[in-house]
Amino acid sequence: MTDKGSGGRAVNQRLPKSLPPWLPFAVGGLLVVQFAGLGLWQVERGLEKRAKRAAFETETGFAAWSDGMEIRPYQRLKATGAYDAGRQFLLDNIILNNRYGHYVLSALIVADDEPALIVNRGWVERSELDRLDIETSLPAARVTVRGRAGSLPRAGYRMGAPIADGQDWPKHAVFPTLADLELALDRDLQPFVLLMDPEEQHGFLRHWVPEEMGPGRHFAYAFQWFAIAAVLAGLLVWHFHRRAFRHA
Repeated sequence: MTDKGSGGRAVNQRLPKSLPPWLPFAVGGLLVVQFAGLGLWQVERGLEKRAKRAAFETETGFAAWSDGMEIRPYQRLKATGAYDAGRQFLLDNIILNNRYGHYVLSALIVADDEPALIVNRGWVERSELDRLDIETSLPAARVTVRGRAGSLPRAGYRMGAPIADGQDWPKHAVFPTLADLELALDRDLQPFVLLMDPEEQHGFLRHWVPEEMGPGRHFAYAFQWFAIAAVLAGLLVWHFHRRAFRHA
């Protein structure tokens, strides 16, 4: 026969000890601090976006741009060069007011030994594209183009090649990167896109607005994080008083 009593004591000796009573409060307090920190971060991001929106709406004048110049998002700029009218891009699947269309991208050659600047000349509805000659709509001489510093539209997920091989110009593209355009043009490009000003000639439909998440969304997220932190802090205080009452 086996000694069940001694065996039970051996099993009990191997059982882990209970967690220290202060550990849930330490973990909970750390989570409260983290949630509150996330709320503060969202508030800071919201204030930053609000300042950018204000600058976007109130900035006046166009700074003369040159290669290597440091720029900020949506800064008003003007650049002088000649369009590469024979090699342009049509960005497909651009939806505006529930209508499908294309952005027309044209390379502005500022100097032969400098990267070209991609100019987004605006939006064309798909049904209107065949009626337009986007190549002859550009001047052959050097021009000064005004606009805002922007970027290419981005997709969360891309399927297939952004620019199909073997296309004639203008080439159709689906959410390309600047690197994709560089490869198709076989020349370097500036690290931003000039969003042509609505008052400029040689463009199409243009209504540029910041594409980033607005400040209101950040403030809403901040409220959620602060609310979670407050609820968790309340639960910790309630649990602490409950334990104190039990041991009184």
